[in-house]
Amino acid sequence: MTVQRIVANIAADSVPDVRKFYSDLFGLDVVMDLGWIATLASRETTFPQISILSEGGSGAPVPDLSIEVDNVDEVYRRAKEIGCKVVHDLTDEPWGVRRFFIADPTGKLLNVLSHLR
Repeated sequence: MTVQRIVANIAADSVPDVRKFYSDLFGLDVVMDLGWIATLASRETTFPQISILSEGGSGAPVPDLSIEVDNVDEVYRRAKEIGCKVVHDLTDEPWGVRRFFIADPTGKLLNVLSHLR
C-alpha cells in the first residue's frame, strides 16, 4: 500500500478569499475549482508527511499546517506585505529550520519554514 497524497482540508466561509490567500502567498496553482471547493497544488514532487506534536517548539503553539518553502525569507516578506499578523517571528530554530507563524483568513495557524543549509 502506498499513500498517494495527503490533503489538508480547510473549512472556509469564503472559498475565493482563502484560495486567493494561499495562491498569492505561496504561488500555488488552482487545479480544481467547483465554487464550494477549490484545490491548490504545487507542480513540484513532494513527499506526503504527517507530524504529531505535543507542542510547537520554542514555546510556540502547535500549528494547524506546516508549509515548507524554498525561500522562507521571501514568503515572510510577502506575508508582511499583504498584512498577515505574525504570531511567531522569523527565527532560526536550534533543530535546523528557519520559520515563522501566521494565521490564514480562517484562523488556521501556519508554520512556514525552510530547512537551514
